[in-house]
This record gives sequence, structure tokens and C-alpha cells, in this order.
Amino acid sequence: MHALIVGSDLPRSRACAALGAARATGDRQQQPSAARVGVRNALLRRLPEDQRAAILEVLHSPRFCDQTPSHTYHTLLGEGTFMCSIRSMQRLLKDAGEARERRPIRPPQAHAVPRLEATAPNQVWTWDITKLSLVERGERLYLYVLIDLFSRYVVGWMIAGTENSALACRFVGTCAAIHPIAAGSLTLHQDRGSAMTSRNFIDLLAELKIDASHSRPRASNDNAFSEAHFKTLKTQPDYPARFTDEAHARAWCGEFFDWYNDEHQHGGLNGHIPADVFYVRAAAITAIKQAALDDAYRRHSERFVNGSPCAKAQSERVSINPLPASVVTLPHALGSNEIASRPHQTDEKMTVNS
Repeated sequence: MHALIVGSDLPRSRACAALGAARATGDRQQQPSAARVGVRNALLRRLPEDQRAAILEVLHSPRFCDQTPSHTYHTLLGEGTFMCSIRSMQRLLKDAGEARERRPIRPPQAHAVPRLEATAPNQVWTWDITKLSLVERGERLYLYVLIDLFSRYVVGWMIAGTENSALACRFVGTCAAIHPIAAGSLTLHQDRGSAMTSRNFIDLLAELKIDASHSRPRASNDNAFSEAHFKTLKTQPDYPARFTDEAHARAWCGEFFDWYNDEHQHGGLNGHIPADVFYVRAAAITAIKQAALDDAYRRHSERFVNGSPCAKAQSERVSINPLPASVVTLPHALGSNEIASRPHQTDEKMTVNS
């Protein structure tokens, strides 16, 4: 093939195709033998054993034992000494089993997927903190919101000028004190903010007999219900882009949460109001809706092409990261969780003031 490619006018690609060889093989055959062997043979570039030992001795010396190969290379080169390249030093250290991370870095952490399920109010609570911008540039307030997973009912909210574990303890502790929650029956779910993972906050939950559940790092979907609630809040038509002060924010949020709990026809609840589901009034509301639909069907059955309509009740179970249908359903509180709730009062709104 070498004679064919060099001595004829036939294009190299066609010659290689005729011989069943790759184009790269033809290119390599065109190079002089000395260039092919002398440059590409790694054995000819290998350092002799005595030089390898000398380099390792320098790297192990008190002067360079705590320094990187890059530092050692440039220090020696600045003194007029060249022993080998930086990569060769790294390769020698690796062969000697001495190439490792020297810094005290925490190893990668494994976090279990939080899987929670609620079949009634006050089984799982989820909470989070969002920022409310003020008119003054760079200033903001912090809104703490705690909702019941099953009913989406806001069991407590608080506005503060900062975000810390002391306020988190005050907020959740007050909610737990107001609501008669049996010990060990509640799970509180949150993300991994500093206020949620602090030692004093975790100790408070243990003292209140509340299970703690945390989202995985950088997994916003693990706390999707709280995130969706904040979207509902901040996309209201009358939501101010910036509040004038704390009193303004407190007044607006008070009106919003009253509307959300007692008037909002929640899409995730099949059109039911959170307060009706939280206070177990949803079944009676569903019966009223069904009676209205039955009456409409009797009077104008021709308008209902799919037959008699059925009023939808709220979902029987609400889950965070539910297991696939092919997997056996686990208990409603899996893993560590935390929660806070509010009392069974009909119209009164629980608000924690900072």
C-alpha cells in the first residue's frame, strides 16, 4: 500500500478504500520511519529509574513535601534546575500512591429522597421563607409561611426583618402550641436553609415530638407545595412589586391569607376551599355541589353528553415524591420530617407577629 499511495496519482482516500485500510493508516505510512518511531514511542521518553528516584527524593524532602508539583517545578526552575515536567512529577507521585486530596474537604453526601403522604389534616406540614422587597433599594422583609399539606391551609405566617433559627423556633413553636397536635403524629417538611437545619431548631422539634423532613440539596421539587404557594402569592393582580414598610406588608399579607384560606377555590383540591378541607367540611360542600348537578341533569339532560355529572371531592391522599404505582405504598411519614399546625377554629386566622 505504501508504494501504491506514494508512487501513483491515485488519491490517497481512493487507494485506502481499494486496499480496505483507514485513511489514517495511509497518512501514517507517508511519514518517515524515524519520525513515526522516534516521536511516538513512549518507552524512549521514560525517565530512567535513577532519575525517577532522585525526583521522588526531592519531592519528599522537607522543603517540598508539603508543596504541589507546580510549586516545586517553578521553584527549581527559578534556581536554574530542571528535573522533569510538572506532569511527570504528578505521574510519579500517582505511581507511588501519594496523589490525593490534601485539604480537609467533606466527602460527598448522600441524601435520601423525602417521601411523605398525608390522608388527613395535621399529618404533614410544609414551610418555607420568601423575601418581600421594599421600596428602599436593597432592603427586604422575610415572610415565613406554614401550610398543611393535605388541605393547603395556611396554619401560620409571620413577617420579620431577618431570617434566622431563633425566629424559626419562635414561629414553629407558636404554631405547635396553638394547635392541639398529638405527640409523634406530625411531620414538618422544609428545605435545607440555615434556619431549618440549625441545631437549636432541630432540638425544638425533638422536644415537641415533631418529626423533621428535609429536601435534598438543590432539589426545589422536594418542597414544591410551598414553592407553588409563594407563586400564587406573588402573582396576585394586586401584589405590590415593593412594599413601603413592614406595616404595609403585614396588612397586604393579612388580606391575602384570609382570602386564600376562606375563599380561594383551590385547583389542587378540585375546587374546594382550603378551610373547608382543613376543618372537614368538604364532604358537605361536595354533597351540595352534587345536588345542584343532579338537578341540572334532570332538567336538561341533553346538555350533558357524557351522562350524569359527578362533583369531585378533594384527593384522598396528597404526597411529596410519591412512589411509582408499581411499588407498594409506604406510610404517610417516611424519613425525618417536621411540622406545625393550627387550632380547629372556624374563621379565626392564626398569625405570628415578629
